[in-house]
Amino acid sequence: MSDVGVHPSGSFTGLRAIVTGGASGIGLATARLLASQGAKVACLDVDPAGLSEQPYDLLPVTCDVSDPQSVAAAISQVGEALSGIDIVVNNAGIGAQGTVEDNDDTEWHRVFDVNVLGIVRVTREALPWLRVSDHAAVVNTCSIVAWAGLPNRALYGASKGAVQALTLAMAADHVHEGVRVNCVNPGTADTPWVRRLLAAADDPDAELAALEARQPMGRLVTADEVAAAICYLASPVSASTTGTVLAVDGGMYGLRPRPATPSSAPQPQRVG
Repeated sequence: MSDVGVHPSGSFTGLRAIVTGGASGIGLATARLLASQGAKVACLDVDPAGLSEQPYDLLPVTCDVSDPQSVAAAISQVGEALSGIDIVVNNAGIGAQGTVEDNDDTEWHRVFDVNVLGIVRVTREALPWLRVSDHAAVVNTCSIVAWAGLPNRALYGASKGAVQALTLAMAADHVHEGVRVNCVNPGTADTPWVRRLLAAADDPDAELAALEARQPMGRLVTADEVAAAICYLASPVSASTTGTVLAVDGGMYGLRPRPATPSSAPQPQRVG
């Protein structure tokens, strides 16, 4: 059982957290925010080497979420090292582009193995620890593509649609065990993966402008904004929140604003 110091700010003092895909992007931003609010944080990643350079004391753990043995070993290591697990952030994932014609069966299996079964493996191994926690929370990183059809995202969208459905099913299965399960649906975020996509585009500046214009707020979502939403759902202040899908998408899913004229268009808000 953890001795949790809960403050109005939603402090994570006394809590032990796992963040998969924690060495970069949204995962690293989440790990840093959790640690800054007092949590002990383990970052599971296929390459956690760079974590030693971070200003916070993050426990680096090598883990491939597509490998059941790797996951079992990593969760056991973290549980023993931190004397328990209270929070699991299932953030590890890989991207995919194309229509249903553009990826073969091998690629479909590979993406689902990481994006969906990775969540299953990590949560399954962590549940024995979560069940004995005074504050058990699971937060899955999903995507806007789970509920909005975007072009050339058939495989990725299918995997994230499965993540959203899985989140709700897990929330129902474990609510009576005191384990809350929620997910965050980011819009297009400024992450290393998106930057690689932009770099590969014929006209990176034009592609960036198109991605920004697609979101009503007129800019990409930041990793820190997604991390803040994840930490909110994982926090003791959200103790009555489970089975929730939280959009962090610049209004992309829920808003249908009229096209702005050049003279009336608001300037995009730049963050960071």
